[in-house]
Amino acid sequence: MNFEFSDDQQAIKRTARDFLAARYKPEVVRALASDDRGFTDEQWQEIASLGWPGVIVGSDHGGLGLGAVELVVIMEEMGYALAPSPLFSDVCAALLLEATGTDEQKRRWLPAIASGEARGTVAIAEDLAPDAASADFVISRGLVEDFDAEPVAGLDPTRKLFKIQFEAEEPLTDKPRDHAEATIVTALAAENVGVAQRTMEMAVAYAKDRKQFDRPIGSYQGVSHRCAQMLLEVEGARSLTYWAGWALDHDPETALRAASMAKAYASDAGFRVAASALQVHGGIGFTWEHDLHFFLKRARSNAAAFGDARWHRERAAELSLA
Repeated sequence: MNFEFSDDQQAIKRTARDFLAARYKPEVVRALASDDRGFTDEQWQEIASLGWPGVIVGSDHGGLGLGAVELVVIMEEMGYALAPSPLFSDVCAALLLEATGTDEQKRRWLPAIASGEARGTVAIAEDLAPDAASADFVISRGLVEDFDAEPVAGLDPTRKLFKIQFEAEEPLTDKPRDHAEATIVTALAAENVGVAQRTMEMAVAYAKDRKQFDRPIGSYQGVSHRCAQMLLEVEGARSLTYWAGWALDHDPETALRAASMAKAYASDAGFRVAASALQVHGGIGFTWEHDLHFFLKRARSNAAAFGDARWHRERAAELSLA
């Protein structure tokens, strides 16, 4: 098992890091968090031009036809930048449509998703879906095109949540969706890895600059040990998430267990690292004016979506015994 990225995967990571750093500076993220829609058409078109909406859509439907590892690379960078975007919702819809859609549904929607012309989302509860106001369809039990979306207050202001109402839905097929769902939770784990990495870096930088008694606070054991624990959890979450991405592409027998292990660990680690970073910052970290709370809320929101850590630990245990 080799976790080294290929040249193409390294290029995707570099492009994503540079692109997102330039487009989603902290002041932009903060402005979008207070915007009802949460993103602009120009931002979406730039993301679509990189081919990210079609990263896991098959080439027969106009997508890039890449794998879970490439998706993990992109989603980790999305979490690192805390980019407010409907990309994750769109990818979720594409994954489930690829797995369980009818031939007609796939022909109608997948090419449009891959090009960025259409967007989908997935209900995370029976009547709640992220980014639903800007979506062309919602996947709940089936596929819904005609629906109303009412904004609701969610924990994470950088990912808009909507209550959906609809009367009818097109049935999907009864084909297995386990692999698609495992890919979704692995992508969420990757986002939390990016969030944890960014908040750890923020904490370390602050610990080097902030001084008490004429010494950087990072020189005190209580702070330095906390930062070391952050690194341990970030790297643990990253290793499990990369393994899950690799298994989804190459080892289907362990893929579902690996995905649940990654989601469970990254759910806990993402929140713990962000919370520890807040503690390192002290009083300033608790203020609305500081950006840490946005990362903390994304980590917590990701931890609860598509099964929390406890659920996925039990799932991994069941799969290990199967």
